[in-house]
Amino acid sequence: MSRIVKGGLIQANLSISSERPIMEVKQSMIDKHIIMIEEAAKKGVQILCLQELFFGPYFCAEQKTKWYSLVERIPDGPTIKLMQELAKKHSMVIIVPIYEEEITGVNYNTAAVIDADGKYLGKYRKHHLPHCEPGFWEKFYFKPGTLGYPVFKTAYADIGVYICYDRHFPEGARVLGLNGAEIVFNPSATVAGLAEYLWKLEQPAHAVANGYFVGAINRVGIEAPWNIGEFFGQSYFCSPRGKIIAEASRDKDEIVTADLNLDEILEVRNIWQFYRDRRPETYDMLTDINH
Repeated sequence: MSRIVKGGLIQANLSISSERPIMEVKQSMIDKHIIMIEEAAKKGVQILCLQELFFGPYFCAEQKTKWYSLVERIPDGPTIKLMQELAKKHSMVIIVPIYEEEITGVNYNTAAVIDADGKYLGKYRKHHLPHCEPGFWEKFYFKPGTLGYPVFKTAYADIGVYICYDRHFPEGARVLGLNGAEIVFNPSATVAGLAEYLWKLEQPAHAVANGYFVGAINRVGIEAPWNIGEFFGQSYFCSPRGKIIAEASRDKDEIVTADLNLDEILEVRNIWQFYRDRRPETYDMLTDINH
């Protein structure tokens, strides 16, 4: 019997102006996502991933300490507690990317993973942090990830998480595969005119090279403080063959769903023996800090 899992991705624009009080913006986005999670449940989604830093704008386009007020603890903060309730209610695995506070003044760009019974399974902290023009000042807000590349054994599949800029680095994508990921989710905030041409190139390549499914999530719309470009949506699922099997529009709120046949992973790996034929003993340079 085939192992078919219905995956879901939520892409959404900012629900109210980011010029409003920060806590109003946050609550508005949480309220919006509660409705979209309910819609995903009606579509039969079993594993759902939200977009990067889902409960606010992509604030890293500027360097202002006011955004520090968005931080929450994981798993003890109110947003994760709420998502645990929703996961249990809908028997749904939910990946929840938020701004995490570890201790006062030490923060991460993190995604929490909640199982279908509402149990908190763990978290992934974004490893690779852009800090450059035209508006990616992430090292002002986050420390680089410290928890490696975990794979979470959920009720429906073994899943990994890679966040936004991480996707430009194939090393972590490979480690997720070696750690047993069947589906890798990449919640993002990516704008047109910069890396759009890579959006449907890199992640299908990761899927092929590692023999797993990928769910790629992006925002939509124009929002402050990122006023110099448009988030272009086009969230999608791709198969271990690198084929895009479901895709959203580029300009509206949407829930992308796809039936993911996990048996396809073995079929592909039996043909393309990339794990058997890799030569880790020759890759020392990849971990040599002098290169």
